[in-house]
Amino acid sequence: MNSKPLAQISVSTLKGVGPKGAERLAKLGILSLQDLLFHLPLRYQDRTRITPIGSLSQSDQVVIEGEVELSDIRFGRRRSLLVQVADGTGAIMLRFFHFSSAQRATLGRGVRLRCFGEIRKGPSSFEMVHPEYQLITDTKSQKLEAELTPIYPTTEGMHQLTWRTLTQQVIDQLAASPETLADLLPLEQQHTRPSLAEALYYLHRPPPDAPLAQLFEGQHPAQQRLIFEELTAHQISLRQLRQQQQQVPAPPLKSSGKRQQQLLNNLPFKLTGAQRRVVDEISTDLQHPYPMLRLVQGDVGSGKTVVSALAALTAIEAGYQVALMAPTELLAEQHHNNFTTWLAPLGFEPLWLTGRHKGRERKERLEKIADGSAKVVIGTHALFQDDVIFHSLSLVVIDEQHRFGVHQRLALREKGDGNTLPHQLIMTATPIPRTLAMTAYADLDLSIIDELPPGRTPVTTVVISDNRRDEVISRVSSACADGRQAYWVCTLIDESEVLQCQAAEESAKQLTEMLPNLQVALVHGRLKAAEKAAVMAAFKAGEIDLLVATTVIEVGVDVANASLMIIENPERLGLAQLHQLRGRVGRGTAESHCLLMYHPPLSNNAKARLSVLRKSSDGFKIAEKDLELRGPGEVLGTRQTGEMQLRIADVVRDQDLLPDVQQAADEILQHHPELVEPLIHRWLGKRVEFGRV
Repeated sequence: MNSKPLAQISVSTLKGVGPKGAERLAKLGILSLQDLLFHLPLRYQDRTRITPIGSLSQSDQVVIEGEVELSDIRFGRRRSLLVQVADGTGAIMLRFFHFSSAQRATLGRGVRLRCFGEIRKGPSSFEMVHPEYQLITDTKSQKLEAELTPIYPTTEGMHQLTWRTLTQQVIDQLAASPETLADLLPLEQQHTRPSLAEALYYLHRPPPDAPLAQLFEGQHPAQQRLIFEELTAHQISLRQLRQQQQQVPAPPLKSSGKRQQQLLNNLPFKLTGAQRRVVDEISTDLQHPYPMLRLVQGDVGSGKTVVSALAALTAIEAGYQVALMAPTELLAEQHHNNFTTWLAPLGFEPLWLTGRHKGRERKERLEKIADGSAKVVIGTHALFQDDVIFHSLSLVVIDEQHRFGVHQRLALREKGDGNTLPHQLIMTATPIPRTLAMTAYADLDLSIIDELPPGRTPVTTVVISDNRRDEVISRVSSACADGRQAYWVCTLIDESEVLQCQAAEESAKQLTEMLPNLQVALVHGRLKAAEKAAVMAAFKAGEIDLLVATTVIEVGVDVANASLMIIENPERLGLAQLHQLRGRVGRGTAESHCLLMYHPPLSNNAKARLSVLRKSSDGFKIAEKDLELRGPGEVLGTRQTGEMQLRIADVVRDQDLLPDVQQAADEILQHHPELVEPLIHRWLGKRVEFGRV
């Protein structure tokens, strides 16, 4: 028997894996026998016992055995072969839409069958549609399965029987040579958990009495053993990334603070305690000779942008350039306006660069960036195109990080001078629950602006059916008659952008007709940037009463006089996005309201989500609930790419393991460095390349 480690043995050595099979497995990242062993079942089927037909329930997946009582072809909307099977406790119908004449002849009256399939409700009795079946003969009594049947995640051309055959070969090798699979957790982390080999054997071949409900919930000790190791591997990979980042030099940014003080003196407001604390944390980081990697979380309207402007002044005063990247032109323009207001009086005119700057205009802007005369450059993803060359970039500010892929962030980071990396300040108004931040952002320092500026009024949120649309329109009319402004947000998230814009255009047309005394305008994603900017400027100047929009206004629009927002079909959006939209009102001192106008009937999940929003204005509480209801992929967005593709762990379900996981990661990094690479390779494989320096 081969005693080489399973991680070093190719899947091509397995019986039944030819060049085509190896190619299919490689598509799923399965190159070695260890990879195959860690390709875990999604769920299980119980084929270990025969269930009496009389005790079946809908949706059961079961094995039954009985005798064919009748077999008949029916002609309805679709031709089908119906085979009635009985066992003395009851009868069930087998239905086949695809069948041959030979198959029909085989399934004749008196034949004994064993079938496996899902129980469905038919017109007159329970049915199995296209069950797996075998004939039971007197001469040969077929044995039932000895274990639960695993169902594996698969790819085209790989059948479940193939997966079971291949995994069985690896399980047999492991049983014969347990030393070929290393247990990579420190001993102190192992004593309360099953061994790795035991856990894997159990999950690939659970016994007949295995608790299916516990396995489904991910709570079985065998699963928890692997979950713990996977979370530890992710934690270590992010910590290692952080350590690697700190090996690369960054320019230490020291400043007198004179420019910062000038900006603070010019502001019409005082910073909150939370803002001051975060400014101090950033200032300390910027003085280090290695790159700052700091994530600033702050609820909508908490004042993250001014914090980033103060950081920018530190870099400028130290003689360097700053780049600020935003996910949309609208948000980039908003930042450009704010930075111009704050920095132009100090002698620094920010430069704006987006995809729509073409020809000579673009060339001139690129020259200013390359010769260093543009001290602050603000833009969209256009900033990391190849022709954008910075003179001395030392600080990169990224807004709404979750909207950018990891590689985009790295591409901008590589715009440094080649010898040093720029510092990075990442901002998000999407509060990320601490649980998720501990797991997904272990490579970043975390700052939280957990205080809203004084004078902000809480927004009252009401959930209302679209049957009361006329009342809502009347409410808009009276708010605007009182000198206030309103947003009307149209959401057609499941449809194309074209249809979203059409829906918004239709709503704007109807509202213009129904509210003849008001100035109604429209803004959506397909408007040219200049048109969009003109509409937004007019709204900000108070020339427009009601702004009809798609979700493009989710971030970056700041109009203190807007005190009413109507969101149509809020049930289509996630909680975090609804909270972001709602944050567009309540930015002044007037009492503000958000009306969530849903289309009945609402699902229980939608009711729960809208109720959370109605009761809470705390972004972190809302994010926790969003995480619980929708999962980390939705909350983190593209941050997931290459980083959080967990195989068996679930950061929400398994959050109680995180303190121990962090302890294990510390232990391994400090005392068992030889385990780091094997652990990362086992769980992340090549995906860890996102952390390249």
